[in-house]
Amino acid sequence: MTRRRLFATAAAALAAVALTVSLSACASTDAATQAFRDGQNAGYIGGDGRWSEIPEADRGEPVDFAGVTQDGDEISSEDLRGDVVVINFWYAACGPCRVEAPDLEKIYQDHKDSGVSFIGINTADQADTAKSFMKTYGVTYPSIIDAGDGAAKIAFAQTVPLQASPNTVVLDKEGRVAATIIGAIDGPSVLNTFVTELSDES
Repeated sequence: MTRRRLFATAAAALAAVALTVSLSACASTDAATQAFRDGQNAGYIGGDGRWSEIPEADRGEPVDFAGVTQDGDEISSEDLRGDVVVINFWYAACGPCRVEAPDLEKIYQDHKDSGVSFIGINTADQADTAKSFMKTYGVTYPSIIDAGDGAAKIAFAQTVPLQASPNTVVLDKEGRVAATIIGAIDGPSVLNTFVTELSDES
C-alpha cells in the first residue's frame, strides 16, 4: 500500500470515528424529548392533550393532599386554600414533561404574584433526580416527591388517570377541581386562560 493510500485510509477511519462519536453525543443529549417530538411517545403513558373545564356549580368537594417537596419541605392543600392552584404530574424521564416544562414555568412566573400557586407531583423519582430535572429545565416551583406511597397522586385518582403523565389539574380557590388537561399542555394558551378565569372568580 502506498503512503498516499495509507494516509487516505487512516483519514477516512478517523472521520468515521468522529461521526460515530458525534451521533452518539446527539443521541444521548435528550433521547426522551426527541422521541416525543418524533412522535414515538417513548418513556411515558399519557393522553392527547384533551382538556375539560368544570362549571363552578358542578365542582365537587375540595381535594385534600399533602407531601414533602424535593427540598424536604412539607406542603398540603390546606396551605394553599384561597389560591388558584395548578397541579402538574410529571417524572424526569418523560419526554413530554420536558417539552411542556418551559410553558408551565412561564405561566407560573406570569401569575405567581397574583394568588396563583404551582405544585408539581413527581410520580416516579427520588428528590435528587427531580432537582436535577428542575435545574436543567428551569422549573422554580416546588414538587412533591410522591414515588413512595403515591399518596398525593391517589388523592386525585377520581380526577386524572393514575397511569398517565404528564397531567395538569387546576384547582379553584376553594380547592375544587375546576379544569384538567390530560397529556402535555400544547403551549401556554389554554392553561393560561383557565388560570386567569379562575383568578377572577370571587
